[in-house]
Amino acid sequence: MNVQNNLAAEMTAIGVAARAAARAMREASGEAKTRALMAGAAAIRANEAAILDANKADIEAARANNMAAPMLDRLTLDLKRLEAMAAGVEIVAALPDPVGRELARWSRPNGLDIARVATPIGVIGIIYESRPNVTADAGALALKAGNVAILRGGSDSLRSATAILAAMRKGLKAAGLPDAALQMVANADRTAVGLMLEGLDGNIDLIIPRGGKGLTGRVMAEARVPVLAHLEGIVHVYVHSAANLEKARKVVLNAKMRRTSICGAAETLLLDRAILQSHGVPILQDLDAAGCEIRGDEAVRAVFAAAKAASEEDWKTEYLDAIISARVVDGVEEAIAHIEHYGSHHTDAIVTEDAAAAEIFLNSLDSAIVLWNASTQFADGGEFGMGAEIGIGTGKLHARGPVGAEQLTTFKYVVRGNGQTRP
Repeated sequence: MNVQNNLAAEMTAIGVAARAAARAMREASGEAKTRALMAGAAAIRANEAAILDANKADIEAARANNMAAPMLDRLTLDLKRLEAMAAGVEIVAALPDPVGRELARWSRPNGLDIARVATPIGVIGIIYESRPNVTADAGALALKAGNVAILRGGSDSLRSATAILAAMRKGLKAAGLPDAALQMVANADRTAVGLMLEGLDGNIDLIIPRGGKGLTGRVMAEARVPVLAHLEGIVHVYVHSAANLEKARKVVLNAKMRRTSICGAAETLLLDRAILQSHGVPILQDLDAAGCEIRGDEAVRAVFAAAKAASEEDWKTEYLDAIISARVVDGVEEAIAHIEHYGSHHTDAIVTEDAAAAEIFLNSLDSAIVLWNASTQFADGGEFGMGAEIGIGTGKLHARGPVGAEQLTTFKYVVRGNGQTRP
């Protein structure tokens, strides 16, 4: 009981400190936030040895626990990824300040001047798994938008995340901003997550989970504060009958195999029956040669014997591995129907030279991101010019697609009068 009481007290203290820091961050100038992020990026580079040592310890522990290869890839840091992390923080620093933007302004006949102005959300609880780079991405975006972040990484990445956070906090100190604007929940007890989901006595304004279906499902089921999340990325690439063969081969191979463990990786390939032999076979051969397991329907297996039989479960599975399900469809409407039935409203692409078919696909699908003749691996805030992202929102409210600094603001109405009273 004392252990649980101590954890509750520890988490309450984190929440109280975060709420106290929220006002300072809300009032922080754009210049101060930029200085904090630039100094944080410099500290990541200056402390690369300590961060990589911490990551090495995490990887050794993960291997001892038989972590699957895709998850190990997400956990692993090297000099290249560390530099990309620091550069990502600098890109966020260089973005326009999203706070204080005048979103709309109008005057009423009684002389009232009304403006809708972007403001920070406040205190954001961010719960994530494995990827230690989320510490820098999420922290940078939260700070840029004038928010406070309470970070709770997975136990498998705790050493790495703590080392990265220490560097980011050096940036806060250099800019004269409160350390409590970025806090890490260092306790691996799952009860800590439960306390965050309860809101830490009203001190958390929003929860953002970033991880697998198990984590996100728990957050959405248990949270007593608003949640911004996506459950999974069941991502499709549809090769239309009017697709250019070489373009289709490049797009599909990249969409699946560039990095199989990210949420923008293609999980289902839809092939138009009209080009199954001419385009489908070379595409399937490319995937097979790259080490991808193919699970196909009867039509796919009839032309590609190496394909395993796909089950109903395959069409709704996020593999996050070198596996893809493949199905033959008759035209764009059937492709859309399949995606609407099995998809997760994350990211879906069409490959075609037929502009009319492309527009039907782009306009009809209810996905957060739709692409024409481009790899689904572009489903990323950095690739959208947003610097970084906390995740891909697939819900209908507030933010959809890459969640960057601008999406981490809300708004208030500022009304200016001259003594008006309501009759």
